[in-house]
Amino acid sequence: MDDFPRFDLTSQIALVTGAARGLGRAISLALAHAGADVALGLRDASRDGGLVQEIEALGRRALPLQMDMARTGQIAQAVSDAVARFGRLDILVNNAGIAPDNLAEKVREEDFDLTVAINLKGTFFASQAAARVMIAQKSGCIVNMSSQAGFAALPTESVYCMTKAGIAHLTKCLAVEWGCHNIRVNAVAPTFIHTPGTVAALSDPEFRADVTERIAALHRIGEPMEVAGAVVFLASPAASLITGHTMLIDGGWTAR
Repeated sequence: MDDFPRFDLTSQIALVTGAARGLGRAISLALAHAGADVALGLRDASRDGGLVQEIEALGRRALPLQMDMARTGQIAQAVSDAVARFGRLDILVNNAGIAPDNLAEKVREEDFDLTVAINLKGTFFASQAAARVMIAQKSGCIVNMSSQAGFAALPTESVYCMTKAGIAHLTKCLAVEWGCHNIRVNAVAPTFIHTPGTVAALSDPEFRADVTERIAALHRIGEPMEVAGAVVFLASPAASLITGHTMLIDGGWTAR
């Protein structure tokens, strides 16, 4: 009989970008709970919000890293530092992203450039730096953060939607290119989730009601661990034949 699927990440080394709060924090904790040691990519390495302590309380090692995703030099250095500390890199989660909202006709060039720099350029160069390590190891897994916004138009979010659609396709391209090195590349695409970044929008009763209605099947806002669970699955041996795929975690929003 074939071996049963394994969902644990014991002895794996993971790096999560944008790890300080929200989805990044939940993903980091979930990976640690599954058995991985976790390097934490932080815009300010001195401010981990107690995340290192929480991961260590789970019996895993944690390493805070200076990793501003708009600075390619910091991206490369963070990956290098993670490998220097842990000896390898098995999992990269490209979670960092921003979403300044504005009507398309009013988008400022500086907001456009920064959104593309962090969401797309940062994801690409973090993947490149990690893949160079994983190619030498002949194994690895990358999970990118797309969004339902890459599959459904959201008013005032044209630039953000564009970058998240780009990540979904970049995921396919990297999966095809790096599969020969035993590197899997997938993405998750969440709906609106209760995080610090969505508090302001979801505190508007009219907006919240509209979002809840559009989440067609479940009619509720998601929680960070519901996204983290999908990331752990895609990083685990149970997903060994899955690559180039973007998993929608949208409560049925795009099913309509």
